[in-house]
Amino acid sequence: MEEQENSVPTIRSSKKRPFASTATANQSQLPAGTKKRVPLGDLTNSPDVDGLSHNSDFESTQKPKSKSTKTKKKKVQESDGLEIVASFDDPQKRADTPLIYQHLHSLEVEEKRRPLPNYMTKVQNDINQTMRDILLDWLVEVAEEYKLVSDTLYLTVSYIDRFLSHHAVSKNKLQLLGVSCMLVASKYEEISPPHVEDFCYITDNTYTKEEVVKMERDVLNFLNYEMGTPTIKNFTRIFTRTFQENCNFVDLQMEFLGCYLAELSLLDYGCLRFLPSLVAASAIFLSRFTIEPKIHPWNLALENYSGYRPSELKECVLAIHDLQLSGRGISFEAVRDKYMQHKFKCVTALSSPSEIPVSYFEAIYE
Repeated sequence: MEEQENSVPTIRSSKKRPFASTATANQSQLPAGTKKRVPLGDLTNSPDVDGLSHNSDFESTQKPKSKSTKTKKKKVQESDGLEIVASFDDPQKRADTPLIYQHLHSLEVEEKRRPLPNYMTKVQNDINQTMRDILLDWLVEVAEEYKLVSDTLYLTVSYIDRFLSHHAVSKNKLQLLGVSCMLVASKYEEISPPHVEDFCYITDNTYTKEEVVKMERDVLNFLNYEMGTPTIKNFTRIFTRTFQENCNFVDLQMEFLGCYLAELSLLDYGCLRFLPSLVAASAIFLSRFTIEPKIHPWNLALENYSGYRPSELKECVLAIHDLQLSGRGISFEAVRDKYMQHKFKCVTALSSPSEIPVSYFEAIYE
């Protein structure tokens, strides 16, 4: 019996050839000296914002339980001893932080919402980091092709990393997992999500409708149908608004640059060790530094709202700064091309100083 999918309106953008065939065809047209991108079909041969008008800040319909202001540092302890630390150890900071942000922060540290930062070595045996990079880079293009909101992309990556943290997947099923996770995320975030047939088509019909629907069901069962979760995008939007409210002006260039840096970190496997709120705060820190390098990129308003001191952002800021300066080939080409568009004010072209002053990571006194 044919698998059934939830009925949703179909959206069809201008037809686009599947990634594998498109990449292969385009390589023959590349100018001499241009670096070729690796098509998804060649995984086995590979070496080991939109605008901020989309208001899905994961607002809960249930009132968060009240908590004592005397809250100690929260820790998410991974089974192999790796530790992720959430701040909020200062009672005054907790008192100054809105309840919605406290609630989002309390959700992001839950173990079930966190991917293992080392799942490639701990769980997987047939795929590697490069394969993940290629898959996510391709999904950025798919999201652009079907005009999906950026929240859908962030949820998709969250589902992929969390699923791979608990289930070993063969390399010939990795793309199937990717499109199935994007299908689930689209149904959660989009007004008119693509049909399952669209995701079959975009893979050059490598997978049947039945295979995609079955993988979709496996992902939903793994999530226990809890599809909502705080992402880097949610926190980036919140921190951007906080900065603008305190400055009394809207800086679209800084907004788009923050989105660009956050998306770079989304594709980087090494950034899985950081909480989404920490990555978002670091992206805002670095975007302000890039645009105004002579001015301290953090302030007491952002510190009190986010709960992060500059010293706590340092490791993540330096990691994203490295991605901004150097990139790593194919992992970032789709994101860089996306944010080179005029509608995003070409923020990819903005250059950042190669060194961040040490004083910017010291305590703030205002």
